[in-house]
Amino acid sequence: MRAVTFNVTVPGYLIGKSLGRVTEAALFGRLSGMRFRDVTEPGLPGRDWVRLEILKAGICGSDLGNLTFKTSPAMEPFGSFPAVLGHEILARVLEVGPDVHRVVPGQRVAVDPVISCTVRGFGATARCPSCGDGMHGTCERAGEGGETRIQGRALRRGLTIGYQADLPGGWGERMIAHESQLFSLDDRISDKTGVLMEPLAVGMHAALGSRPFGPGPALVIGSGPIALGAIWALRAVGYQGELLAQIKRDHEADIARSLGASGVVSPGDEAREALVETGAQAYMPIIGDEVYSGGGFPLIFDCVGSAETVKQSLRYAAPRGRIVMLGCAAEIPKLDLTFVWARELAVKGYVCYGREEWRGEPRHTFEVTQDLLLETGAPVERMVTHVYPLAQYRDALSTAANRRRTGSIKVLLDPAVG
Repeated sequence: MRAVTFNVTVPGYLIGKSLGRVTEAALFGRLSGMRFRDVTEPGLPGRDWVRLEILKAGICGSDLGNLTFKTSPAMEPFGSFPAVLGHEILARVLEVGPDVHRVVPGQRVAVDPVISCTVRGFGATARCPSCGDGMHGTCERAGEGGETRIQGRALRRGLTIGYQADLPGGWGERMIAHESQLFSLDDRISDKTGVLMEPLAVGMHAALGSRPFGPGPALVIGSGPIALGAIWALRAVGYQGELLAQIKRDHEADIARSLGASGVVSPGDEAREALVETGAQAYMPIIGDEVYSGGGFPLIFDCVGSAETVKQSLRYAAPRGRIVMLGCAAEIPKLDLTFVWARELAVKGYVCYGREEWRGEPRHTFEVTQDLLLETGAPVERMVTHVYPLAQYRDALSTAANRRRTGSIKVLLDPAVG
């Protein structure tokens, strides 16, 4: 089958970090570790595995961060390469093993890309504590091989499909998955909404984990799918206070309002004015940037994770406020953590999805997300701005990476187009 693969090598890293500033060919083109090529399609490794046909797959900010070598190397031990990329996946079931009961051929499914202990082939008594608690997004065996055998070889290390050498991701024509990773989609869910299930579930997991909310106001920083999805998720699970979105571009602001934002501000002066309106008083230290006391936001979702947004979150939070880290914050030089202790702030990160307590019963985040999409009728598919044939992955990546120029929010690859 044809697929987009990525390999991590020392020469590729050096080329990407140097020439990548000059030409995208060093990041997405012939000079990079990316290739569109024929790959061996693995057989089903067990009786509870499923073969899938890819319908659509998304390009994530974390994909761009890895391809441009801007992410921290701290997660490198929890991946293996070369890998078929893509972890935001809408697929159709082609073939099921004899012990599969969750799905049947012909169904559309959203794929949970996390490689849990179950996927690795470990029985209930051998699962790590995270997987045992249903929080497989922090699987503690991601740096190990597994007992599942792919093409006659033990499964290699990896936390998610898309960054793992043996299990192809969504940037290809077909893939395999364990039945525990699959969630059938209601016919009322469009393809463009279905492919957003994974990024929407990230915001949903954080929103559910942030209850009880308090009266607010809340600030969501970011204008990508995770931030916009977090705005919707906060409203969908019951946050009723003022919800301010910090957004850069007009079309993103319009979507933020449609998903539940009560107000929109631009980074910089408008955001500062909104902070002052909460009752914050500005002070200027002898050296350094302006600081504030009083007022502030009791709840902040940082869905960017840059040096600027982390710094802003720490300074804009109310005393004993909560900062939710959804952006992939990594190495940040000269980060001033003064207000973590001086304001008694609580900073909590969220990754992926898992078992949630919702309406009195345990549910997977994907299930909660789909139920609430149907209940709210939220126009989340407006986040899909571009769809490219799989063979045009370079153009798709360039579109996703240059949001200011292209106006992209979510860019998809479609193997059936072109």
